[in-house]
Amino acid sequence: MQAQTHRHALPLEPISAAAFEPFGQVIEASEGAAPVSINDGFAQRWDSRAVVDTAQGGGTTRVSIYRNRPRLLPVQLSALERHLLGSQLFMPLAATTFVVVVARAGPVPPVSALRAFLVSAGRGVNLKPGTWHHPLLALDATDFLVVDRRGPGGVEDCEVHSLASSGVWVEG
Repeated sequence: MQAQTHRHALPLEPISAAAFEPFGQVIEASEGAAPVSINDGFAQRWDSRAVVDTAQGGGTTRVSIYRNRPRLLPVQLSALERHLLGSQLFMPLAATTFVVVVARAGPVPPVSALRAFLVSAGRGVNLKPGTWHHPLLALDATDFLVVDRRGPGGVEDCEVHSLASSGVWVEG
């Protein structure tokens, strides 16, 4: 095994709708829109929080639950993946924080193009089609609601690029 000669630390940024816009949408119940009162005033609805895009290439919308084991920071990144034909939405089912590492759609990005966001409790993210991202980095053991594209016949739309030898870390 070859010794690692470099370590590239990604700063952990607090997420905001503006900072995350090149990669997708931040899903939350308070930013950017006034709620609509529904159910005789017993509930409020925030509309159009994400653009779910799953129909390309004959895809359908898949709603799943991901059960995640916690990751401890600092964490070395292992891979980037992207889904060219559909968006991918992650919403924790409990009040928890998680980390999302992303890069713009296009060719495999250089390490310098990666950004790491800390997603605070009560928020989720929806990744635009083609956005490069690391697999989910949950900081607590929790379940996530995931909405993404299922291809015809169950064929997955997932391109993976290894980061194993890149020495990229997300620091706490």
